[in-house]
Amino acid sequence: MALVVVVTPILFPTPRKPPAAARDSLGTLRPDSATPATNTPPATQAPAAAPTTAPTQPTTLTLERSAGGPTRTTVGPATAPAVRAETTIVRTARAEYAIASPGGVPVRVTLIDYRSLRGRERQSRAPVNLLEPGDRLLSLRLAGARDTIALDNVAFRADAQRREGNTLVQSLTATAPVPITLTYRFPVDSFVAHVQGTVGAALGQTYQLLATLPTRVRSEEADILDDTRHLAVGYKAGNADPASVAFRQLDSVTRIDSGTIRWVAERNKYFVVAMIPEGTRDAAIRALLLRGGTRTGNDATAAHVTTVLPVDASGFAFKVYAGPQSWDHLRKTAPDLENVNPYGGWLHGVVQPFATIVMRMLLWIHHTLNLGYGWVLVLFGVLVRLILWPLNQNAMRSSMRLQRIQPQLAEIQKKYARDPEKQRDAMLKLYQEHGMSPFTPVLGCLPMLLPMPILFALYFVFQNTIEFRGVSFLWLPDLSLRDPYFITPLFMGVTMFVLSWIGMRGMPPNPQGKMMAYVMPVMFTVLFWNFASGLNLYYAVQNVAALPQQWLLARERTVNPPPGQSKGTSRDRS
Repeated sequence: MALVVVVTPILFPTPRKPPAAARDSLGTLRPDSATPATNTPPATQAPAAAPTTAPTQPTTLTLERSAGGPTRTTVGPATAPAVRAETTIVRTARAEYAIASPGGVPVRVTLIDYRSLRGRERQSRAPVNLLEPGDRLLSLRLAGARDTIALDNVAFRADAQRREGNTLVQSLTATAPVPITLTYRFPVDSFVAHVQGTVGAALGQTYQLLATLPTRVRSEEADILDDTRHLAVGYKAGNADPASVAFRQLDSVTRIDSGTIRWVAERNKYFVVAMIPEGTRDAAIRALLLRGGTRTGNDATAAHVTTVLPVDASGFAFKVYAGPQSWDHLRKTAPDLENVNPYGGWLHGVVQPFATIVMRMLLWIHHTLNLGYGWVLVLFGVLVRLILWPLNQNAMRSSMRLQRIQPQLAEIQKKYARDPEKQRDAMLKLYQEHGMSPFTPVLGCLPMLLPMPILFALYFVFQNTIEFRGVSFLWLPDLSLRDPYFITPLFMGVTMFVLSWIGMRGMPPNPQGKMMAYVMPVMFTVLFWNFASGLNLYYAVQNVAALPQQWLLARERTVNPPPGQSKGTSRDRS
């Protein structure tokens, strides 16, 4: 396997691509780049103060349905006079929202408990901001039969904030071109904002609400390029499993999904902005329009995601989740929203259930015992090894019994080499005499395979779960990133070799086994070299926890060696 990995790229090198446009460390095109300005992604500098001028004029998107024909999408510029900008700040225990007028929507969402890990923001311990400067959490438009009203150009007047129990309430009103009221309700200990809107009569027109999500969720990670590659759109249609579409899979052609859409979300590696319709039990998004945005070289850095919601006599209602991909918070917000970032790729069906079980156990240990996640991983690794102890014990003893009858099996195979039927009958009889079956060798491997789904699940959990982002443990600055000193992968490899070395004690000479005992630890160390340090920590703890069992069984083999091997000898001493 190692030869294939190393030799194949040498024999079949990948053709070199032409150099992309120059980019700075944030992945943003430089002004001197030859790429046209239309491909420049949103700015990625630190957020400035609230804007003092009206935002750039948005485009209007009108849905028209001809008799018996499909829906037609018309895109054109929206024109409106500039309006004086005002900003209203709402602060909860979890986040701070800057609601701008014109528009009546948040233009900045700051997560108080999460720190930016990028560049200067990391040094200043600045909080995470989910929106790029100049972007909005939502862009709202009312599409009528004759016109489209872009709320981005409508001046709203903010009423006084009030508190209703554990909820902060902020209302905004506008009188032109039609009477509109937007009421935000912010539970103080949540990342959710409930939005309710009412629209006054306007010459008997009926409207639909077009709500466009931000062009991207701002990257606040040390590795912005990796975070950009995680940009994706997720949505849940009806009772189906959540679907995920990466930004790089979208192009300039509009993709329309219709039906009963329960929620739609944009995400990067650790954070998410999701919109969920409210108001009635059967509230749903009527249509979802997806279109690719700007690209930086080969990386898709933006997308246009627009939802279509009905507006009835009472107006419209929805809620927005803008926060971390925290399993607990997402699960409480909407059904299946915790699966907005599906794990495992094509192994999703196998990995996702184990990832859910692992997350539940880790969170339970963390909350119940009030331990940091580093110690949670240590405890979890020991618990998994203790749970598998009986299975491993049976498997290893089955292997020992198999070694004891190995000379007799070899003799039977030699004696009945030309009579497979008699050979099979003789082997079955031998197995029965020693309380074994032909499946004993296969069943002996089962305990080794059982931890594999957990290992796969942990890989994706550590790589993508917000609970481990920025969490330090001992010398490790971040459990979700690789060990900067490579101590954990080296320690994992050493413990794996010690396990193999103890396992060879009392075993008959086996050149193949000896080679694997040296090769496998090296291969796993190389494989895990750049993996999340938390994953290396978990695997190393499991190896250490397995040492007593391996030593006890090796001692048992030494006391009762297989036929042809004297007591007290081992393969290493022979």
